[in-house]
Amino acid sequence: MGGTNGKKLNLKLKVWRQKNSKDAGHFEEYDAKDISTDCSFLEMLDIVNNKLIVEGKDPIAFDHDCREGICGSCGMTINGNPHGADRGTTACQLHMRRFNDGETIVIEPFRAKAFPVLKDLTVDRSAFDKIIQSGGFVSVNTGSAPDANAQLVPKEKADLAFHAATCIGCGACVAACANSSAMLFTSAKISHLGLLPQGEPERDRRVLKMMETMEEAGFGNCSNTGACSLACPKDIKFENIANLNAEFLRASIRSRD
Repeated sequence: MGGTNGKKLNLKLKVWRQKNSKDAGHFEEYDAKDISTDCSFLEMLDIVNNKLIVEGKDPIAFDHDCREGICGSCGMTINGNPHGADRGTTACQLHMRRFNDGETIVIEPFRAKAFPVLKDLTVDRSAFDKIIQSGGFVSVNTGSAPDANAQLVPKEKADLAFHAATCIGCGACVAACANSSAMLFTSAKISHLGLLPQGEPERDRRVLKMMETMEEAGFGNCSNTGACSLACPKDIKFENIANLNAEFLRASIRSRD
């Protein structure tokens, strides 16, 4: 990929258009002309949509919110890569200088049984919410805020928990997986809470319920390719899945006692 700051690009877009979850959907082609290389990918789509609106046509539907790489709602597949080809980058932080003049860009929604398409590039990711609601929380009464350092946490565990907590739930891991597995997302939530003392009382129940809900939601199994971690805009470590498997085995054995 190339491009230089301040230059203009003329691009061809192949965009997935789908009226609703029942529509078969199809690709449509659009010209994106005079796009500044300083634009973000979403700003480029805004320019295309403004032109469609002026022409009396239906604009391309896509999710967005913060546009600062924090919320993850901008999830879409760009040239076969969730959020685009750049590592550790959301679609809203992908800039047009990463593309070449005259290039054709294929834009699709995340593809997964558990993420049905609502319209165009917008998918229903509420299956993630169901996984969180089943156990991704601490419900014990922890009392008022303790004094700093009153409850000691080893630095190694604190660092691992903090990194796992950076998961923004965008769904790129699911879109990148050949099986549409949600293991990386679920493992991040399990690691985040399970590594801290506050999450210990509900440790077994949490992993059993979240794994059960993940399967019920229609997500596939993990085949350990690592594609999920490579596509993650927050670089959630693949090792979290190994931790999840260990936690699930431990909880399963203890539940039989």
